[in-house]
Amino acid sequence: MRELPRGTVTFLFTDIEGSTRLLDELGAEAYGAALAEHRRVLRDSFERNGGVEVDTQGDAFFVAFPTASGALDAARKAQDALELPVRMGLHTGTPLLTDEGYVGPDVHRAARIAAAGHGRQVLLSAATASLLEGIDLCDLGEHRLKDLSAPQRIYQLGYVDFPPLKTLQRTNLPIPATPFLGRDHELGEVEELLAREDARLLTLTGAGGSGKTRLALQAAGAAADAYADGVWWVPLAPLADPADVGAAAVRALGGGGTLAEAVAGRRLLLLLDNFEHVVEAAPEVAALLAECPRADVLVTSRERLRVQGEQVYPVPVLERTQARGLFVARARAAQPDFEPDEHVDELCERLDDLPLALELAAARVPLLTTEQLLDRLRNRLDLLRGGRDAEVRQQTLRATIEWSQELLDEGEQRLFRRLAAFAGGCTLEAAETIAGADLDVLQSLLDKSLVRSSEGRYGMLETIREFAAERLAESGEADEILHRLALHLLELAESARLMSESDPPERPELVRPELDNFRRAIDWAREHDPELALRLAVSLELFWVLNDPFEGARTLSELLETDAAVPPTLRARALRTLAEAAITAGDVATGSRAMAASLAEFERLGDEHGIAIVRHRLSGVARRDGDLPRARQLLEASLAAARRLSDRKLEADCLRNGAWIEHSDGNLARAVALNEESIVLLCEIGHTWLLRGALLESADLARELGQMQKAEDSAREGLRVAQSLSDRQGIVLGVATLAQVFTAAGELERSGRLWGAVEAEAERAPVGAWDEFQDEAAKTIVHDDPAFERGREVGRRLSFDEAVAYALGDE
Repeated sequence: MRELPRGTVTFLFTDIEGSTRLLDELGAEAYGAALAEHRRVLRDSFERNGGVEVDTQGDAFFVAFPTASGALDAARKAQDALELPVRMGLHTGTPLLTDEGYVGPDVHRAARIAAAGHGRQVLLSAATASLLEGIDLCDLGEHRLKDLSAPQRIYQLGYVDFPPLKTLQRTNLPIPATPFLGRDHELGEVEELLAREDARLLTLTGAGGSGKTRLALQAAGAAADAYADGVWWVPLAPLADPADVGAAAVRALGGGGTLAEAVAGRRLLLLLDNFEHVVEAAPEVAALLAECPRADVLVTSRERLRVQGEQVYPVPVLERTQARGLFVARARAAQPDFEPDEHVDELCERLDDLPLALELAAARVPLLTTEQLLDRLRNRLDLLRGGRDAEVRQQTLRATIEWSQELLDEGEQRLFRRLAAFAGGCTLEAAETIAGADLDVLQSLLDKSLVRSSEGRYGMLETIREFAAERLAESGEADEILHRLALHLLELAESARLMSESDPPERPELVRPELDNFRRAIDWAREHDPELALRLAVSLELFWVLNDPFEGARTLSELLETDAAVPPTLRARALRTLAEAAITAGDVATGSRAMAASLAEFERLGDEHGIAIVRHRLSGVARRDGDLPRARQLLEASLAAARRLSDRKLEADCLRNGAWIEHSDGNLARAVALNEESIVLLCEIGHTWLLRGALLESADLARELGQMQKAEDSAREGLRVAQSLSDRQGIVLGVATLAQVFTAAGELERSGRLWGAVEAEAERAPVGAWDEFQDEAAKTIVHDDPAFERGREVGRRLSFDEAVAYALGDE
C-alpha cells in the first residue's frame, strides 16, 4: 500500500445515496453485483489519479490525494463510469498525519460536504476550488454544514440541476469554537431517539462539564432534515426566573405572543439548553407539546424534567480512547507540536474522562507538561481554568460544580457533602447508615447528576467528590461521618472472615468494592484513633495476601511505627498480618522478623491459639529456608494445638504445610497422603483460598509421579479457585503449574504459550513471592525446542485474561 500523502492533501469522500432502497428494489444478488462493480470502478479511478485509500465502510470510501486536480479527475471519471447514484465531496487542507491516520477538522469537513450532496453530484469546498483552473464549477453559495461550522461556500462540478443541498437552512444553532470529537456512538443513539415518534421530549442529563450541550447541538444539526421549519437553540443559562423560559424561546423563534402561538403548527425542534435552574418551567414544556403536535423538544439539564412523555438520555463521561483523543486535539490547538506521552491516560483517568476538565487541562499544555499537570491535580478545581470567552459557570471546574450545588435545598446539600466521605462509592445501606440518606433525597441527587448509580452502588465523579469533600470539611461534620464509616467497615470486614482466627468460609468479595473506602477510613483513623486504624488493617489480613500484599505490608508497617498504645493482642495480630503480607510480597526477611515478634507477643500473653497460628507460619518460613527439622518441629506443635482447640481450619493448613515439607524431603507418598487429607478437610469447612494451594500442590505431586491427567485436572481446578478469588498471585502460580504439566507431558507449544504469558504478566507488575520462585520454576518448564519458543512468543502477546482462558480450555 502506498504511503498516505502529507502536507496539503485533498480528501474525497463517496457513498451511495439511498443504498437501502436500492437493495430492496434490485434484490440482494443484483445489488451485490452492482456494489462490487461500483467498488471496482472507484478503486480503478482512485489509483489512476494518485489516490490512496484511507478507509472504507460499507459502500463508502475515504481517499486522500496529493493534488486537488487528481482528486477531481478521479471523481469525474468515476461518475462517468458508475451506474449507481454515488455522491462525492472534496475538501483540501493540511491535516496532521499520525500513526493512527489523519487527524483534524479537514477530515470531518470533507465528510460533511459529501453528506450534503445527492447521488451523481460532486461537491467541492472553496479551498479545493481555489486550486483548480479551467474547470466548470457552479457556485452554490454559502451553506452551514451539519458539523455546525460557520457558513462555507460550496461548489458543484458542472451545471446539472440537483435538489437543494442537505445543509442547515433555518436555524440559530451557534457555531462551536472547536470541532466535535468522539461521541459517535452517543450521537447515533441521540439521533435515533430524536427520530422516534414516541420521544418528542428528549432530555440529555449529566454532570456539569460532561458535554451535554455539545452533544445536543450536534444531534440537532444532524436531525435538521426532519424539521422543515428549522431547529432552534434557546440558551437558558442567563435566565433567573423559570417564568421567562417561554419568552426566551419566543425570542429565539423570532415571533411574538405565547410560545404555543409562536410554534403553532410548525414542524420544528426546540433545543432548550441548561434547563436545571429553571426546572419549575417543565410543565410549560409539557403543555407546549400537547398544544403543538408537530414540534419536538430537546433539553439539556443536570436533572430530568419529570413530566409525562419525557425520554431521558444520561450522557456518559467519555470512553478512555475518546478522552485521550479530545485532550490531544485540544492540546495541539494550544501547542501544535504537542505529542502525547505515557502520562495522558492517567491524566484522563484523574479527570474522570470529563470533557470540560480535559479541555481546561489541555489549555495548560503550553505552560505545564502532562507530568506536571498530574502533580498539580490535587488543586484541580482551581488549576483548570477556561479562557476569557468561557461562560462564568464554566470558567473553572469549581464554578461548574458550584452552579449545581447552589440549586440544592438544605437536605440535598447535607447528603451531597456527607457522601464525599466515601472514596469508593457506597451501597444504599451504607449511605443510609453513615450519611443519613433519605431515599427521596438520594434520588434527587441522582436526578441532578451529582451522584451516579451502577450495579447497586452510589458514587460521584472524583472532581465532584473533591468539591463535596471541601463542603464536608467546612461543615464540621467530617470527623463524625468518617468515624461512622470506619466502624461500618470494621463490622463489614469482620463479617467477611478474613482473619486467621475467623471461621470459614472467607468472603473477600464483601470488602473488595470497599478498598478505597478502607484506605480513606484508615488514613483518617491514623490521626484520630490509631487503635481503630490498626483494627481495620488487621481485619483485612487475608485480603492483603490475595489482592495487594505490597500495600498491606506498607500499611501495617506505617501503623506499627507509631507510638500509639494499642492492646497487646491487637499488636500481636498486626505483626502477624504484616509478616504474611511481606512474605507474600517476596520480602521474606521483613516477614520473618515480624512473625518472630508476633510469636513473642503471643507467648507473653499466653495466647495458645495465637501461638499455634504463628508457629504454623514460621514452619513455612523454615521450610523455605531448607531447615526441614525445625519446620517439622514447629508444625507438629501447631497441629497438636489446632486439634486440641478444635480449629479445623488451622488443622487443614497444617496438613497442607506438612505435605509441602514431605515433598521437599522427597517423601512423595507421604506428601500425597497429607495433601489429600488436607483437601478433604478444606472442602468440608469451605475455606477456598487454602484449597487453592492444596490443589496446586496436588498437581505438582501428580506431575512428579507421572500422573499427567490428574496433574492437569488438579492444576485447572486450583486455577479456577484462584480466579474465583481474584487472587492474582494464585492465578500466576496456577498458569505456571499447568505450563510445568505440559512440559512434562511433551506438549511444548502449549507450555511455551502459558510460560510466555506468565513472563509478560510478571513484567507488567510485581507478583510478589512468585518473583522468588520464577527462576526455579523455569527449570522445569523452559525448553529449547522450537515449538516451545513459538508458543512462548504467542503467549507474550496475549492478555493475561486470554492466557487464563487458554489454560482453562475456555477459549
